[in-house]
Amino acid sequence: MANSAGLCTSFKVELLTGHHAFGTTVVRGGTGADAFKMALYQTTASIGPSTTAYTATGEVSSAGYTAGGASVTNGTAPTSSGTTAYWTPSASVSWTGVTFTTDCALLYNDTQADRAVGSYTFASQTVTAGNFTLTMPANAAATALIQVA
Repeated sequence: MANSAGLCTSFKVELLTGHHAFGTTVVRGGTGADAFKMALYQTTASIGPSTTAYTATGEVSSAGYTAGGASVTNGTAPTSSGTTAYWTPSASVSWTGVTFTTDCALLYNDTQADRAVGSYTFASQTVTAGNFTLTMPANAAATALIQVA
């Protein structure tokens, strides 16, 4: 099975039950925003909208890459435009000195039991002893990493 893109179905339910806190706003009785991470997956993995939590199965492995991926900068407050609410990390996510092939990233909530948020696919990328950066899209209703319409 191939990787596929989309917001995770479990994430959509968890939005309604208050499991995720994006941005820097103090929430849930003063505990603050959650910490999010992004993990990369091999082209042979099966990550997609049915993924419910971070998994090491199919994750890339390399010097310069720590299992579980990298922290995502959660410095942008969620906002809305028209009928769309949206959020994008405030910085790109990078790894240095890596060797792997990937075509998928999983955004997940490290604070809340590694609950999956969304899977993001792209053309297969092979890096050999180099740097890999996921450039975040503009934080706008039509382009944000997470869009809830």
